[in-house]
Amino acid sequence: MVQAALTTSSGLTPWRDRAGSVSPVLGAALEACASVPVNQAQCADILDLLAMLGCDAQTQAAALWFEVSRVDPALWAQREASLPAELQRLVAGQVAAERVWALHAQHGADRGAEGLRRLLLAIIRDLRVVFILLARQLARMRAASTMPEAERQALARLTRDIHSPLANRLGIWQLKWELEDLSFRYLQPDTYKRIARLLDERRVDREDFIRESVDVLRTALEAAGIHADLAGRPKHIYSIWKKMQRKSLEFSDLYDIRAVRVLVGSVADCYGALGVVHTLWPHLPGEFDDYIARPKGNDYRSLHTAVIGPRGKTLEVQIRTHDMHRVNELGVAAHWRYKEGGSGDSEFEAKIAWMRRLLEPRPDSEGDLAAELQTELLEDRVYVLTPKGEVVDLPHGATVLDFAYHVHTEVGHRCRGAKVNGRIVPLTFQPSSGDRVEVLTAKVAEPSRDWLSAHHGYLHTSRAKEKVRTWFRRIAHDANLAAGRAMFEKEIRRLALPAADIGKLPAHFHLKTHDELLVALALGEVAPGQIARVLQEAAAPAPAVTQSATPTAQRHSVRDQSALSIEGVGNLLTTLARCCQPLPGDAVRGFVTKGRGVSVHRADCASLARLAKRDPDRVIEVEWGKAAAQAYEVDIELRGYDRKGLQKDVTSLISNASVHIIASSSRVFTRTGEVEMRFTLRVRDFEQLSGLLARLAALPNVVDARRISAG
Repeated sequence: MVQAALTTSSGLTPWRDRAGSVSPVLGAALEACASVPVNQAQCADILDLLAMLGCDAQTQAAALWFEVSRVDPALWAQREASLPAELQRLVAGQVAAERVWALHAQHGADRGAEGLRRLLLAIIRDLRVVFILLARQLARMRAASTMPEAERQALARLTRDIHSPLANRLGIWQLKWELEDLSFRYLQPDTYKRIARLLDERRVDREDFIRESVDVLRTALEAAGIHADLAGRPKHIYSIWKKMQRKSLEFSDLYDIRAVRVLVGSVADCYGALGVVHTLWPHLPGEFDDYIARPKGNDYRSLHTAVIGPRGKTLEVQIRTHDMHRVNELGVAAHWRYKEGGSGDSEFEAKIAWMRRLLEPRPDSEGDLAAELQTELLEDRVYVLTPKGEVVDLPHGATVLDFAYHVHTEVGHRCRGAKVNGRIVPLTFQPSSGDRVEVLTAKVAEPSRDWLSAHHGYLHTSRAKEKVRTWFRRIAHDANLAAGRAMFEKEIRRLALPAADIGKLPAHFHLKTHDELLVALALGEVAPGQIARVLQEAAAPAPAVTQSATPTAQRHSVRDQSALSIEGVGNLLTTLARCCQPLPGDAVRGFVTKGRGVSVHRADCASLARLAKRDPDRVIEVEWGKAAAQAYEVDIELRGYDRKGLQKDVTSLISNASVHIIASSSRVFTRTGEVEMRFTLRVRDFEQLSGLLARLAALPNVVDARRISAG
């Protein structure tokens, strides 16, 4: 065991590792601690606990530097910049944890404790910080008897609500049991003393019984050729009380107060030892669990049985290998769900399992372990705070508007803005774990239909979107119909889509009438882009059916890598006409040119109409193939009112959408203050263009953003 730090008149003595030397990074922290009035006895206890957990010198030094930062902020400010970035990050994690302690102090013991534990794990990006927090808390609890009563009670509640469950989830049993017992001792002193007294009253008899049982069992195992280490299994006061509460039992009814643990060398010896136990003493029906053949969901492995031992008294026997015992005790198999109750969620449990794997000692792999510990824990959830300090759990990517609907449906309906950490942000802002979010509301509920559009990015969660849809369903049918029609016509104008027969549109979306389709559009159940795409397909002229001159002649479709299928001819060079710039999804037709292959136009292109009138025999049917080209050029136009930074905002938005600008021009009408911008863009497909135009139209001062009409 590593030598613990000692307290001397000159401060902390050098704390040495197994090789008898002191790491430079730890030596510097010890020197700093010796120069400031920290609680050196507590620091020594923290170091000893971290050594027991096998923590590295960086972790030990970070624990000391945090104590220095609290006692002497000026010294910490002076030395911080010269410390390694990893060490600074570990200290910053401890500072971040202080926010959780403050929230707990504000809002009491049980309210939102699970949310606070998750928030703690979310804001701490390096697992080693949790080891420091647990070690520091246990050191403080050991010294709590000298604290004022109110301070001791607050510390015990914090330990019970946050630290003990975390130690349990990480499987750090050696800390978990003591944290639970000490918090129980201070929070319920009468119950603690009663159970402790019952244990003391029977301690001598119980120890004699355990000693007798161990001697008998050891002799039987040796006779069977099984080498084993046997010992009485300690029972902790808090766990005894929990079992009495859970099973409504009196102390005298607990059979596992008397327990023996058997450690053997192999799995085969486990079952061999089990056979010896059951041969030696009769086992109690229904009290046998094989967690080796069927490990618990958290990989806990052991054999548990209960027998009627010497003197006719019940005895619990646990049998496992030395490796299983090491893993179980050090945290890889922390059965926190079983102990705490509740189901939890699989994704969060997977993260905890990842943490537990980091605790498993691996010989000669300290470097790999250190690198793994430095890896950030990827989060798919964010844990934000209400103004009252309550923790709200949201999926990654959720916006402040999602937060408003999570708090309450009416808060979402009335939301008009939000503040994050005191700063006003747009409704599309995505908060991070630990952010404090305040929703700004109006007196009247008035959601916007834009909130349902994926292009605008207001809402991320399906739950919030459904609440907005429900609100709009309740208003007058005529209002939804009018709104849907306006959205329909706006999309047609924005993308310069051709007029077409819309009679078949409702059936495509499994609806009966066009009015139903418009209402679905208004409620966000059908996206404008979906309607526009189907409308384009409906506008495509049906290929002409011609009789072949010979019965054996067949029409054929050649699909090549140019992303177009040319009907009725072989492989030809194809080019996209510059006059109308067709995009995948547009209804298109081809015109056979002289020397330049097939020029592909939009079906409603005015230039194509003129060419077809002059040479109708050279017009052929074409359709988009599966291998769509990677980029197409298109012209768009923005109209609005000039302001500072408008062009920068527009170009930044286009760039962030991964759209390439080929050419641009703009002009400002000084008399009216209006501005007109034109861009030639290279876009991937129709869907990308639709989303881009919607986002551009939402920019401040932009009145309209649309594709320039063909022809």
